Amino acid sequence: MDATFHPLKELFRQLGLESDTADINRFIAMHAPLNPLVSIADASFWTTSQKEFLKDELLNDADWSEAIDLLNSQLRIIR
Repeated sequence: MDATFHPLKELFRQLGLESDTADINRFIAMHAPLNPLVSIADASFWTTSQKEFLKDELLNDADWSEAIDLLNSQLRIIR
C-alpha cells in the first residue's frame, strides 16, 4: 500500500474550506471542544458532502484518515 500523507491544509482544501494557517486555527477555535460522544464525521458544522467524505475516508482507512485523525484530536482539545 502506498499511503500518502496529507497535511491539514490539504484536508481543508479537500473539504472546500479556507486553508491558510489562520483560517485553520479559527475553524478549530470556533468548533472546539467537540463533544466526546460525537464522532468527527457527525459534527453539526459539516455539510452533507463533507460528512460523507469524512466517513468514507475513516471507514476505509484511506489516505486522508491520518489528517482527519489529526483534525479530530485538535477539535477535542479544550482551549
